[in-house]
Amino acid sequence: MGKQKKTRKYATMKRMLSLRDQRLKEKDRLKPKKKEKKDPSVLKEREVPQHPSCLFFQYNTQLGPPYHILVDTNFINFSIKAKLDLVQSMMDCLYAKCIPCITDCVMAEIEKLGQKYRVALRIAKDPRFERLPCTHKGTYADDCLVQRVTQHKCYIVATVDRDLKRRIRKIPGVPIMYISNHRCRFDGRSQSSHLEPRDGSFRLKMTTLDCLPLNCSMSENELLFCLIHCTSVSHCYSSLDYFLINTFIL
Repeated sequence: MGKQKKTRKYATMKRMLSLRDQRLKEKDRLKPKKKEKKDPSVLKEREVPQHPSCLFFQYNTQLGPPYHILVDTNFINFSIKAKLDLVQSMMDCLYAKCIPCITDCVMAEIEKLGQKYRVALRIAKDPRFERLPCTHKGTYADDCLVQRVTQHKCYIVATVDRDLKRRIRKIPGVPIMYISNHRCRFDGRSQSSHLEPRDGSFRLKMTTLDCLPLNCSMSENELLFCLIHCTSVSHCYSSLDYFLINTFIL
């Protein structure tokens, strides 16, 4: 009779003895780890992150004009696609002076994109942009922005990246700016800032000022600008009216 062919087994490994096997000599065996008994009388120590002094509950006291805005790479690219003047569109959104800031990591990321994004690089080197040096390890822009915003609560983050937005919203007191429908929009849902325009403009609940029986010569935008920037409006409103308007602000 012919010899029966055996199929060759692939990726087979030899069986190995465990280091705790009884067949091994005692000197070759792995010694079992001894569990340290914890003393119940010893106080447990734990590190609690310090609450930032700039936050009054969820109100960020460091946010105020002129606004410092941390710009991400994709925000510059989207502004070019939407044909927006970056600084002017920011000022139109917040009704105040804005200083765009760009970190070394974001600048390095734009430079790595090559010749195709040379317009974005030229915008990033605009003298109106404030350059922020990075001292941390690595050049990943998202981690750089998150780390800087966690340490310093005086910035607004301008980005279109969904993952970065999700990370920023977990940090209290840090608002987000993004581009939608050829306009800069403001998102203050990050557990909170004192600015809350959802569509790029400041609004009141109900039917704006029509719901309040007030005689005022100021326009709605002027009034809201005064209220948001804590300017006195006592010359045209009584204390009760001022309280009512504050309660109706989103």
